[in-house]
Amino acid sequence: MLIVAVLVLATLAFRGLGALGVRRFARWPVAAAHGLAVMLVLTASAHFVPAGVTVMPNHADLVRIVPPFVPYADAVVYLTGVLELLGALGLVVTATRRAAGWSLAALFVALLPANVYEAVEQISFSTGEAATPLWQRIPEQILYIAVAVWAARSTRTPSAAPQRDLVHH
Repeated sequence: MLIVAVLVLATLAFRGLGALGVRRFARWPVAAAHGLAVMLVLTASAHFVPAGVTVMPNHADLVRIVPPFVPYADAVVYLTGVLELLGALGLVVTATRRAAGWSLAALFVALLPANVYEAVEQISFSTGEAATPLWQRIPEQILYIAVAVWAARSTRTPSAAPQRDLVHH
């Protein structure tokens, strides 16, 4: 639930900046894209945290939740961490937001089996945190997918952008 709170609070903070006049964050989908990017930097960091660290989920924790049918679990955890970081970067760059949003939605779908496996097998993290129950985890994953798609769909393509007179009078 902490991760959802990070997403919501970061989105509200960015939208608050928009309300204060920062034009970049004047629209909710853009604020949400940046909020999702903040969340992804946090979640991706766990993919690279050494096993001895127990204040947050670490690499070894994430390797344990990879379903047994997935080969090279260790490498997959590193790869998904890199993809989350690239997705976060892609969300904050306007030109890549559409591709990043759709790619992240696909990544969130691909990560769902690990979350289901964690819940079904009741795999706890080294932090002492119990596995997130499915009744909570599935809606969270749907929320992440929805925000990624919202960010992707709200990005204006150059042809859809309003034409403005470049000559100032």
